[in-house]
Amino acid sequence: MKRMQDLTAIAAFVRVVELGSFSAAARDLSLAKSTVSKRIAALEGRLGALLLHRTTRTLRMTEVGAAYFDRCLTVLAAAAEAERVVTRMQGVPRGRLRVSAPMSFGQRYLASSVAAFLHDCPEVEVDLDLSDRMVDVVGEGFDVAIRVGALRDSSLIARRLAPSRSLVVGSPAYFQEKGRPRSPEELREHTCLLYAYQASGDTWHFSGPSGATAVRVQGRLRANNGDVLALAAQAGLGLALLPDFIVDAELRTGRLEPALAEYCRSEAVLHAVYPHARHLMPKVRAFVDLLAADFGGGASWRRARVSG
Repeated sequence: MKRMQDLTAIAAFVRVVELGSFSAAARDLSLAKSTVSKRIAALEGRLGALLLHRTTRTLRMTEVGAAYFDRCLTVLAAAAEAERVVTRMQGVPRGRLRVSAPMSFGQRYLASSVAAFLHDCPEVEVDLDLSDRMVDVVGEGFDVAIRVGALRDSSLIARRLAPSRSLVVGSPAYFQEKGRPRSPEELREHTCLLYAYQASGDTWHFSGPSGATAVRVQGRLRANNGDVLALAAQAGLGLALLPDFIVDAELRTGRLEPALAEYCRSEAVLHAVYPHARHLMPKVRAFVDLLAADFGGGASWRRARVSG
């Protein structure tokens, strides 16, 4: 607050010098003459120096006032430029946009949306961080993060993008050798491929005809990336519980097959999350709007721009 008071006093001092009188400066600033006089007197009091020689007929700067005046011009020019920067940034998307997204989703689908965004917004730079870990959006300085599943941080604004469903998958060779589980409980007899960042740890949750079921599974491979687990499943190393956006192509080509489909009914949601802000930056709004158009509107993520 003190700094802002000093800035208004500096502006008053500069206008008095430029216009040659307190009265002219007061009219220019739409202030009472007494207010201008008090602001400059307060500024002189804080500085401990006389800036202006005043008589009933003349007004001139002291030696200290002249040196101070030159630096005040620099301060006011910097403040005006700061306002122009903010105004420009609030007008059209510009600046650096920091985005966090899961590795597999980012590589398969988000990369194309980012490319389109950069074409649409030539004054924006994108810093894309692909990692399956749950980043601290505010603490790590991200503008937008893509989240799959339940949202934990209620302080963030969330924009729904698309539905997603997790599926139990295995290779045809695995099912031929080990058999196909007929209920979630039978997973205890199978080798499973474990996702290191799964919120429920090694417990897989299902929602089937008889209600909710939770089964603790085990296996020889644990990884922090879904594509690694999908490749392991194709190699016949076990069963994996993975989002449909990772295994969709493999299911369509037959490299992977689903199991327990009637128990995999629960739908997760893909969200774009970003910090709460009274004035949302245009770069964030434009990016989230593009993602909503690519993946949302009731359409499956399969209809995103990358899929044609």
